[in-house]
Amino acid sequence: MKELIKKIWRKKVIVLGDMMLDSYQWGKVDRISPEAPVPIIAIDKEEFRLGGAANVALNLAALGAQAYPIGVVGSGPNAKILRKLFKQHKLDVDGMISEKGRKTTIKTRILAVNQQVVRIDIEDSSWISQDTENEVLSKITAQIKTADLMIIEDYNKGLLSERLISETLKLCKEHNVPVAVDPKQKNFFAYQEVDIFKPNYLELQNNLGVKFESEEDFFAGAAKSLELLKCKYLVVTHGAKGMYIFSTGSPTQHLPTFAREVYDVSGAGDTVISALALAYSTGAEIKQAAAFANHAAAVVCGKLGTATANSQEILASYETHR
Repeated sequence: MKELIKKIWRKKVIVLGDMMLDSYQWGKVDRISPEAPVPIIAIDKEEFRLGGAANVALNLAALGAQAYPIGVVGSGPNAKILRKLFKQHKLDVDGMISEKGRKTTIKTRILAVNQQVVRIDIEDSSWISQDTENEVLSKITAQIKTADLMIIEDYNKGLLSERLISETLKLCKEHNVPVAVDPKQKNFFAYQEVDIFKPNYLELQNNLGVKFESEEDFFAGAAKSLELLKCKYLVVTHGAKGMYIFSTGSPTQHLPTFAREVYDVSGAGDTVISALALAYSTGAEIKQAAAFANHAAAVVCGKLGTATANSQEILASYETHR
């Protein structure tokens, strides 16, 4: 594990995806509203954090990689806050493209006694304009020649169209850059012939249009997805059951979760794709890369809100579970 940690240092990673802002508002519940049977929460503190693909970039930086995020935001105050956070964390803002009239995605979580009471989402999931899409492709083209890895973080917020996916994968293939994808519902099967495709169990089930009634159904669904996607590795996360690795012609591998206490799963998927893909880009075997990611996820699940795991914390988790 120590050797792997040394190898990931300063790897250049392009993060293409939906950039988001996370807002956390902490307060106290004193009474029930006289207007409706709901609690009144008196807010004491508000904190902004990077979310979505921005959180992936932050996770990569925490592991010692050089992240280059590319995405689209609006032009209002939330976009300014997002850019400010990028600068605070020493993340490159050159790939952040503003589209006039667009809303910057913000997820506001209201918490009382460290428990999430409600989440409010403000977002714009309409497709970006062709001009914006061309600008995104221009940013990718400029960076791909020196990249060690491409991570695509798709949250279905209007960025990753079929054309942008196709053109991006073509560029990666031309420059021999490995690709790892964290997909959602739209364009699920458009990510053809990537190195790592990482849906969670429910996403796999929903996109196949079936309900897995047994492990046999799950494995059959994974085999069908491998055939459709032609990916090198299909890595499926399944909550407390851990992580499953599927590859054509190889036996299924299962890694249990290492989380001792799950405090908050917000952003855990961002951490998994970051650590998994980064470890894989060093030439590590997929099982070793997945174990590294599993320990990273265990670390962030023990923290409140979207968080990161650094190499020392991952190493400590690894030593605990040897």
